[in-house]
Amino acid sequence: MASVTFKAIAKQFPGGEAAVSDLSLDIASGEFLVLLGPSGCGKSTALRLLAGLEDPTSGDILIDGLRVNDVPAGGRELGMVFQSYALYPHMTVRENLTFGLRNGPRKSRLDNAEIERRADEAIDLLDLGALTERLPKELSGGQQQRVAIGRALAKRPKVLLMDEPLSNLDAKLRNRMRFELRRLHERHGTTTVYVTHDQVEAMTLADRMAVLNAGELQQVDTPLEVYRNPANAFVAGFIGSPPMNLIEGEAKDGVLQVGEMVLALPEHLVGSRGKGSLGIRPEDIDVVSEGGVPVTLEGEEHLGGERILHFNLEGQWMRMRANPMGEGNDLVVGQGIQVSVASKKARFFGDHEK
Repeated sequence: MASVTFKAIAKQFPGGEAAVSDLSLDIASGEFLVLLGPSGCGKSTALRLLAGLEDPTSGDILIDGLRVNDVPAGGRELGMVFQSYALYPHMTVRENLTFGLRNGPRKSRLDNAEIERRADEAIDLLDLGALTERLPKELSGGQQQRVAIGRALAKRPKVLLMDEPLSNLDAKLRNRMRFELRRLHERHGTTTVYVTHDQVEAMTLADRMAVLNAGELQQVDTPLEVYRNPANAFVAGFIGSPPMNLIEGEAKDGVLQVGEMVLALPEHLVGSRGKGSLGIRPEDIDVVSEGGVPVTLEGEEHLGGERILHFNLEGQWMRMRANPMGEGNDLVVGQGIQVSVASKKARFFGDHEK
């Protein structure tokens, strides 16, 4: 296990915008850190910079306090799992696990007994015992992924890097593999840097997650803290399924002016001033009998254990969560209701916090 530090890292590709801008981030030894953001946010570039597959334009990368900018990828003692898994198709599972150990740099090459011992440990850790003589084409997607992880762990890496390893799996298998990856980390404890665009994946796996947008770091914290207290409107609108509703308007004198409508701000936000967005989670919107905002339900999504109801607020689409087996079960599309957005959990983001 090792700590990792990105110190004012920037990456500028020739003729293009900066892929990563002034990234400073400390990752503790043994931590599972998720780099999260939409396509093009710089998360995969940051991972490739750490791996030594790209050179930073400026800044330093440290592993266990040692600067590695000039250390080639093979000398950084990292393990990497790619989206494609990159298994050798003509080799069995065991051969895939041991090939890199048998063919590494001569000075670090292991004897045969140690190679087999490490392979056996990976096989046991990842429950691959019944698969050791199979070829990759004889494995399911989840099994191939476990082999790719085992191959990386057999190297005894200081840091394990994972680049969207679940993206090729179907939804059911992704759910299962999220649980298995988290369980594996708790057993093995290797420092892990994991890249994904899937915020559910990040919330499930991470000790902490670093949210990026347009090459810039937006927020670093535990999943629950990022969910409860997003640093800005981008994070608020990206985290959550569905994400936080953002009602654009102008705050003054304890109210939010939204077009022709005036919304009373919750008590903790009455001091808010200026143009911005009131953020409220779908589960924090309440149906009230009087004194609320009149709206008409215009759509719904059935998700098994919950319903997501859609309504329009002065031209801005909103979503609220309802339990189909409890409160909100009797609401139907086309129905007029009153809702309260004055939740104690609501946030106000000024235009400078976008």
